Amino acid sequence: QVQLVESGGGLVQTGGSLRLSCAASGRTFSGYSIGWFRQAPGKEREFVATISWHDGTTYYADSVKGRFTLSRDIAKNTVVLQMNSLKPEDTAAYFCNTIRTWPSTPMGSWGKGTLVTVSS
Repeated sequence: QVQLVESGGGLVQTGGSLRLSCAASGRTFSGYSIGWFRQAPGKEREFVATISWHDGTTYYADSVKGRFTLSRDIAKNTVVLQMNSLKPEDTAAYFCNTIRTWPSTPMGSWGKGTLVTVSS
C-alpha cells in the first residue's frame, strides 16, 4: 500500500494562493489515481480533485473548478494541488488518497492532512 504525506498548507488571505503536495513513500504512484479531499470543521470530508497518474487526466469538484489545478511530477513521485483565488469556504484540512473508483472513491487509509486557513 502506498503511504502518502501531505504538505504545503498554511494561512492565506482571500484571493491568495497555496500549493499543496502529496508525496508517496514505499512505492511509486504508478497504476494509481490520486485524489484530494478536504474536511472543514464540523463537516464531513468532501472530494476536491483527482488525477490519473497514467495520463494526467483530471477531474474537479464544481466548487473548485477553474480555481484549483492538479498536476503530477513523475520525477518526484508527487502530486501537486495549486489553489488560486482562495475563499474562506476553502478553509479545511486537506488530505490526499489513492482512488478506488474514478473519480472520487478513496481507497487507502487517511494521513494527517495539511491545514489550509483562508482569512476574510
